[in-house]
Amino acid sequence: MREFTPEYLEHTRRGMWESTAALDALALDDRERVLDVGCGTGELSRVLAAETPGEVIGVDADPRLLAVASEETGLPTVGGDATRLPFGDGVADLVVCQALLINLPDPAAAVREFARVSEDLVAAIEPNNAAVAVASTVDTEERLEREVREAYLDGVETDVAMGERVPDLFEAAGVDVIDRRTYEHEKLVEPPYSEPALEDAARKASGAGIAEHETELRAAGVDYDELRARWREMGREVVAAMGEERYRRREVVPFEVTVGRV
Repeated sequence: MREFTPEYLEHTRRGMWESTAALDALALDDRERVLDVGCGTGELSRVLAAETPGEVIGVDADPRLLAVASEETGLPTVGGDATRLPFGDGVADLVVCQALLINLPDPAAAVREFARVSEDLVAAIEPNNAAVAVASTVDTEERLEREVREAYLDGVETDVAMGERVPDLFEAAGVDVIDRRTYEHEKLVEPPYSEPALEDAARKASGAGIAEHETELRAAGVDYDELRARWREMGREVVAAMGEERYRRREVVPFEVTVGRV
């Protein structure tokens, strides 16, 4: 399984679930026990806990992430592999994951485990990273983001664009799909700039943002050092544009929300 730092998760999931309408089919107001598998630092767990009267338990294989989730949410957490969950059969009435299956070498095994430990619903909220759309007032940012994304998709070892194919995994695991909908995670950057937006621009200028995907980019056969140099130059353009308050950026990441009944 691919591993991530708490900082990376905080960066990529910032602003998620400002609207929870896409979670309606999870019937959260009627849940007694929910497992958030691959909970990371607990962003989704917090949303689930706010929407359901039942117990919410975060599950993750990374103890670093669980420590952050426990501290940030105050919810119970359990260490465990998504493909070998440390729970008995039918212990929850909802098992849900967010951006987990795309990072597993065997996502089908995880879905089978979800079906085993749930007595009712299973849900997966998975992005289609091949369909991410970026618009920026810095022209080089749009072009470079597209170039890096395409190389990343070629070099990554798991299916990070599988959002629309999750129903096939559900059906193979004996889970009847009862609802499908798309949730668009929109990220807007415009004046006045927030502190996280300023930090993101500084990360571009330093090359830190692209460095998180160095392994995948090199695996795709790109000249990583040359690409990173162009990325840093673009980042400096972004920082300069922000200094003049003429920088605007819009990114949309489509998440496919699939809900099924065991």
